[in-house]
Amino acid sequence: MEIIRIDENTWRIEDMGVRFFLLSGTRKALLIDSGMQIHNAREIAEGLVSLPVELLNTHGDRDHVGSNAEFDYFYMNPAEASNYYNTQKMTGTIRPVQDGDVLDLGGRELEIIALPGHTPGSIAVLDKKNRVLISGDPVQDGSIFMFGVQRELHAYLLSLEKLQGCRDRFDLIYPSHGTFPVLPPLIDALHEGARKVMAGEVEGQDMQIHGTCVMRYDVGCAAFLCDK
Repeated sequence: MEIIRIDENTWRIEDMGVRFFLLSGTRKALLIDSGMQIHNAREIAEGLVSLPVELLNTHGDRDHVGSNAEFDYFYMNPAEASNYYNTQKMTGTIRPVQDGDVLDLGGRELEIIALPGHTPGSIAVLDKKNRVLISGDPVQDGSIFMFGVQRELHAYLLSLEKLQGCRDRFDLIYPSHGTFPVLPPLIDALHEGARKVMAGEVEGQDMQIHGTCVMRYDVGCAAFLCDK
């Protein structure tokens, strides 16, 4: 585990191949995701800031919710509830956030952008003043999981098109996996790659991930792991 200060009021925490973030305003601080192997993210955050700390999850996959039990509630898109409670077998109380909602930390407004596809309730967070998009898993240059009943490539393409439509609002992207940071043109490259996968224009390779047989499609900028 490594804690890296991005600027005066922003940190990233690297945790075994996944990263999460702490953002501070003048009234409170927000953890965006809570880690995988570590289970004391709240304790870590409270050691970095002297403000109340709340939690928001970009989605409910297990590598993003490792410290959720430390919190009485957490912000999450309610479309993610089935993944969180049924698929991941997690517990806790969701405080719902929807597309377009704004969380104000005090002088720092964070806008929720719904990005279904990777999971039904995946969201990104737009740090409006700092012009940064915290993207969760959908925008990254690593391996993007698109296999399993709740993941859907058609919806993912539409979410990327949504981001293409608001690219003038952010200059940098902070993903949960892969290179940090990445630039907005990656959205276009992912869109083209996903389109080619759907059209059968990319040759897949058999592989196993967590005991599941999947097809890996390397599109250059990233790899999509899809159902066989």
